[in-house]
Amino acid sequence: MASNSQGELVSVERCALVLVVIGSFLIPFMGSSLSLALPLIQNELSVSILLLGWIPTAFVLANAALVLPFGKLADIHGRKKIFTYGLVIYTVASLLASFSDSGIILVFFSFLQGVGCAMIFATGIALLISIFPQKQRGQVLGINITAVYIGLFIGPLLGGFLAQNLGWRSIFFINVPIGLFAITLIITRFRGEWKGSPGEKFDLIGSVIYVLSLSALMYGFSTFYDLSGKIILLAGAIGMGILFKELKGSNNPLILLKIFKNRLTSFSGFSLLLVTIATTAMWTLLSLYLQDLRGLDTLTTALILAVQPLAVALLSPLVGYIADNNDNRSINIIGAVVSTIGLLILALLDGNTSLILVVVGLVLVGVGLGLFSTPTNRNFLGSLTRKNYGVGSASISTLVFIGQTMSLGILLLILTGFMGNVEIAPSNFSVFLEGLHVSFYLFAAFCAVGAVVAYAVRGELST
Repeated sequence: MASNSQGELVSVERCALVLVVIGSFLIPFMGSSLSLALPLIQNELSVSILLLGWIPTAFVLANAALVLPFGKLADIHGRKKIFTYGLVIYTVASLLASFSDSGIILVFFSFLQGVGCAMIFATGIALLISIFPQKQRGQVLGINITAVYIGLFIGPLLGGFLAQNLGWRSIFFINVPIGLFAITLIITRFRGEWKGSPGEKFDLIGSVIYVLSLSALMYGFSTFYDLSGKIILLAGAIGMGILFKELKGSNNPLILLKIFKNRLTSFSGFSLLLVTIATTAMWTLLSLYLQDLRGLDTLTTALILAVQPLAVALLSPLVGYIADNNDNRSINIIGAVVSTIGLLILALLDGNTSLILVVVGLVLVGVGLGLFSTPTNRNFLGSLTRKNYGVGSASISTLVFIGQTMSLGILLLILTGFMGNVEIAPSNFSVFLEGLHVSFYLFAAFCAVGAVVAYAVRGELST
């Protein structure tokens, strides 16, 4: 009997890891493929650079705004249930997006994909740390991060091949069979449910204020050059102030503010946010640089961009193992410094730069992220109780998605500030390069500050 129970536990662990890995693979695969296909979408649908930028931004915005409420719902109603709903929504949205015939419609379905993604990422890490013992957490978190970066690695390669030979719509459609496989696996093999706080009331008022306020902040930030953007940004900031007051008076708050009183948790989260801001938008920027300015085809661009996530994917399992078995207090600090150097190298690009320099910069950013990500995530989760795994998992995802939204928003602000709301063409290549230089120098500064923040709490780490 004990043997059967042990066998069932191993089966559930394996099934959970496979499902979370699929979810962690799908989302970055979509994001990296989509960044690569933006020039093709721009040509076919004739969209401006601002609307083009909103296709990936809508996807990330939905994640940033919704992942935390879904994490709380998962703690109450079941992490497997929310994870499953997310896969269904993501798969259906991918299918519908493949039939889009305008930029506006594609932005909408990209947002809907983001809703499903928010449900997946709100619960993925929570499922892993609910099912696996603490001594294996660094290892499974490392495998999970590897899945993310394998998605980023394969995304440009497979996405580039599909876009070049079958068109950009095939990038959306390829998600459908993978999503259907994962849903079938849940129905047929993944037994059980995991809740952290069953029966607890959901903070609906706080959730509505949070979603509206964060959406306003993100949208206002990305449209800051317009007067309406400034007004919306101010409204979002006021909404966040109201949310803070509401959370302090709630018996069942959406966000447990007390978890951020732990210095290791709060500083790890802040450094994660800064490094995410620094490294997200470079995919979109380099895709436009390599294809529009350097004249490379989609597949060649994919091969160049793929070296960065490959470096992370190769490093993350080893770094996760080290994080479980050793007290390496400086590994994530070193990672942030190495990524900063890579971003500074990419800031040197011009119209005649050797592509080898592009590859060197990407490899350094990848190695840095491989050293940084797993230990930082593990440090953030270290102070949480089982009851709050859903909120903790969602908090990490929220920080990442806010960082991604801010990164893309900063890029849009810089490019539209230099170029205006126009398509990239030979006549404005010089101002595009000016925007590229400013962007990479600013992102390098964010990454360097992330290293300083990680350094500030090195003495509080434990094995």
